[in-house]
Amino acid sequence: MDHRELISIAESSPLEMKIELIERLLESITPSEPAIDQLWADEAERRVAELNAGTVRPIP
Repeated sequence: MDHRELISIAESSPLEMKIELIERLLESITPSEPAIDQLWADEAERRVAELNAGTVRPIP
């Protein structure tokens, strides 16, 4: 099977399968760093809390 066949199969797959494939491919080229992932999650939560509290305003 060549890459064109793999792409064709991926394109014709259900959305859930495409999402899983994308996640696995990304993980294979940029392995997860749990400590860094946690820092980003904390930062995202902090930013959402600031937006919800009205201490910052979003820029459109």
